[in-house]
Amino acid sequence: MRILYAHPTGETGERDCVAFVDVEFNEDIRLYGLRLVRQPDGRHLIYAPQAGHRRTATFSKPLAEQLSALALEAYEAARHDQR
Repeated sequence: MRILYAHPTGETGERDCVAFVDVEFNEDIRLYGLRLVRQPDGRHLIYAPQAGHRRTATFSKPLAEQLSALALEAYEAARHDQR
């Protein structure tokens, strides 16, 4: 599993989407436009894109934690590269 692309949004508040990320789970599955959201307690969580008011996918807690960690690392690298 790897992050293909991370695009910081520039948002800085609580519960803001700080980046959009594209993820390759394996050579057969990729998801685009996942949202990395900063929580009020400072943690970051990943959310699948939505179709209308419904999410297009959900993740188990362990997978969501792994995705969030990878996305946060890619987001921080992308922010650093923008400087």
